[in-house]
This record gives sequence, structure tokens and C-alpha cells, in this order.
Amino acid sequence: MKVKITLTKSLIGRKKNQQLTCASLNLSKIGDSKIVEKNAVVEGKIAVISHLVKVEDAE
Repeated sequence: MKVKITLTKSLIGRKKNQQLTCASLNLSKIGDSKIVEKNAVVEGKIAVISHLVKVEDAE
């Protein structure tokens, strides 16, 4: 199953681990989206930045 992750809020002033998590998903600017395979690693990353991103199912 794949999910689409979209950065919806700014990273300015966020904790370093949240900024690095977004960087690991290649999300740098508001509106950036990536489609990734859903697994335990990605779910953990989403949990760290859940308040900054929108997650939806990708087809």
C-alpha cells in the first residue's frame, strides 16, 4: 500500500528531529508531496511530523 505525504506547515522554528524527519522524506517546502510505500519505518516518521503533514492513500 502506498501513501501520499504532503507538507502543509512550515519547518521554521521546529525541533531538529522534525526537520530531519522531513528531510529524510524529501519534504522541504510547503506543498511538497511524496508517494512512499507504507511500512513501519514510514509510519514512525509520520508519527513524528503528523501535525505538519497531510497523509492520504495513493493509488
